[in-house]
Amino acid sequence: MANNDYFQVTGGKKLAGTIVPSGNKNEALPAIAAALLTEEEVVIENIPDILDTRHMIDIAADLGVKVKKISGNDYSFKAWKITKDRLDTALSSAIRSSLLFLAPMLLRKGTVPLPLSGGDKIGKRRIDSHLFAFEKLGVTINDAGSECVLTAKKLKGTDFLLDEASVMATENAVMLAVLTPGTTSIYNAACEPHVQNLCIMLNNMGAVISGIGTNRIVIKGVKKLHGTRHRILPDHIETGSFMGLAAVIGGGVTIKGAYTPHMEIIFPAFRKLGIEYKVTGNDIFIPGNQKPRIEEDFGGSIPSISDQPWPSFPADLTSIMVVAAVFSKGTIIIHEKMFEGRLFFVDSLIRMGAKVVLCDPHRVVVSGPGRLKPTELSSPDIRAGMALLIAALAAKGTTVIKNIKQIDRGYQDIDLKLKGLGAGITRIVKD
Repeated sequence: MANNDYFQVTGGKKLAGTIVPSGNKNEALPAIAAALLTEEEVVIENIPDILDTRHMIDIAADLGVKVKKISGNDYSFKAWKITKDRLDTALSSAIRSSLLFLAPMLLRKGTVPLPLSGGDKIGKRRIDSHLFAFEKLGVTINDAGSECVLTAKKLKGTDFLLDEASVMATENAVMLAVLTPGTTSIYNAACEPHVQNLCIMLNNMGAVISGIGTNRIVIKGVKKLHGTRHRILPDHIETGSFMGLAAVIGGGVTIKGAYTPHMEIIFPAFRKLGIEYKVTGNDIFIPGNQKPRIEEDFGGSIPSISDQPWPSFPADLTSIMVVAAVFSKGTIIIHEKMFEGRLFFVDSLIRMGAKVVLCDPHRVVVSGPGRLKPTELSSPDIRAGMALLIAALAAKGTTVIKNIKQIDRGYQDIDLKLKGLGAGITRIVKD
């Protein structure tokens, strides 16, 4: 896909039918890195076919992992031999989750230079927590200025408190600890669904991890891991995105096979916006022609939705809640506590006619319902891109969305899925 490809969206159409979420992107990324922890075959099913997972697969293959596409979204990884001692700069700089290869590389090669990682520009994203966890486990860090090199000569299990509940720092620490002698206890660990399922995958490979789903994870180091078959769960962020889409412009949409217990963390925010839904088995149905009304706090106070580390509302759905609130009657504060750059995309909603006030980098006040007009937009990051796509589908007329590679990083075949619901969306491919 060329960088200047764009979506041409004809908005104002009611969408109806069935849509199926892809596998959880944020679960697939560490699972691919974890395949390097054993020389045996690891099969990972339901990997979403998006730019971020392609980058991770390319990095693994470049390091010497034998990668085979079995069928559809299922892949086989066999890291019998790691042929390189560093990550390719061009590949690692394309994706922030390239950092997840640090722990496997330290265990397989003993040393690895810190890669140049990419990722969304949504604010400050520290790597200090990764390095702190590594040092606690016995990794030495030599920062020579031109290059920072990590070395694992005398790894030993220990107890430590993470200075922030960082998802990737937790995943890196867990991957290093499973093959480190002794017992490791990580307090203030992230416990998002993708962290939980990485731990489950590692246990199925022979690791001994307890405390899964809590903020204190205990790992008893083992000498060796073996192969496994692991299936990626449906993406709860993509499911939440489709819920917002269906509530705003749906004529009745079923999100097939999307329900997991993790969705119970997300549902209350939609109820606060007055959005109706029904769970039947593993399906989530969003009734059509909704007129959501924001639920006021006790005494008539203006309510708020805020993100925090799991098990609170996930930050990756903040952008979706902003655009959903635009079409709900009433006023609400959306408080993005974790990333100071995520809410800047509301400038585009304001240009479309939304009644949104950006109070500061972390808070917006949304008053609805709004009536949006089409305009030319550009996607700044994955989730804001999806939020703007929802807005474009709601605005009567033709909207152009540029920089769609950001949306493609997180949503597989999004234009085809939306067309299946009756959306007027065309991908314009530029040579």
